[in-house]
Amino acid sequence: MFSLQTIFGKGDKFYGLLEQSAEAAKESTRALHELVTHTDHAPVMAAFASARAREKALAAQISEELVNTFVTALDREDIEALNSALYKIPKTVEKFAERYEIVASRLTDVDFAQRALVLERATAVVSEMIGELRRGLRIDPVKKLQDRLQTLESEGDRMLLSPYRTLYVEGNDAMRAMLAKDLFELIEKAIDKCRDVGNIVYSIVLKNS
Repeated sequence: MFSLQTIFGKGDKFYGLLEQSAEAAKESTRALHELVTHTDHAPVMAAFASARAREKALAAQISEELVNTFVTALDREDIEALNSALYKIPKTVEKFAERYEIVASRLTDVDFAQRALVLERATAVVSEMIGELRRGLRIDPVKKLQDRLQTLESEGDRMLLSPYRTLYVEGNDAMRAMLAKDLFELIEKAIDKCRDVGNIVYSIVLKNS
């Protein structure tokens, strides 16, 4: 497979598109962190729109290139799986942003920043993992990155539980608690999408090692 890749020169096209897609996902999580730490939401929402539009265009381009390309660097199903998984990260982040913008005034003292930072770090690891595909599918660096991603996921799960005592047990505003819970779970879902990308990359490396 890789000798054919060299002969036909098809590798860089998909590697580059997947790397751009991972970078767009990272940009969306960077904007999320800014959203929950800044009072002026307008420029941040513009950043979300830009990252989302870029991700949609890249996903469509990857799908189109798969139709038009005879030889691919990776198995087609692996490229499709990565394309789909990467697409879901900014999609989930956008859902958070849209809902947060509506209810932020009721959640001014709820801390989303720490969880948003974990998500941003997770997408940075995802970006590194996607970059490793181009470097020859080396199992050792990918395994280290996978371990980092799993650590971040565990941290996100732990942080998800910490605010519930205040919101549910000590609080007296049920609607506010439900709004916060919904947003916390969207961040957790986005972190899970990062894990999904990591699992796909790791399985590709194992398959080709």
